[in-house]
Amino acid sequence: MHVQKQIEETLAASFDVKHLDVLNESHMHSVPPNSETHFKVVLVSPDFNDVRKVARHQKIYKALEDAMKNGIHALALHLYTEDEWNTKNEGVPASPNCMGGSKGDNL
Repeated sequence: MHVQKQIEETLAASFDVKHLDVLNESHMHSVPPNSETHFKVVLVSPDFNDVRKVARHQKIYKALEDAMKNGIHALALHLYTEDEWNTKNEGVPASPNCMGGSKGDNL
């Protein structure tokens, strides 16, 4: 199973999902073509009501514990309650370009 699909299925089974986007951003990093190592997750769930941001992240890492041990290098998390998502005017933050590894050599 592809890593992106595994993340999607695990989160859908672990949370009351109102909105879920899992984006493979590996192409933005110094990795071989077709890698599945860097992901951005946007998840809206009532499971985050009255939960601090750090605790939300901990919930995601707990749910994805096995996937994190098997190839995921980076995980950008954007986690919202339904109210936060509905009042969000600026959208989900864009991911920065990677400057690590060989991409930063020209600096």
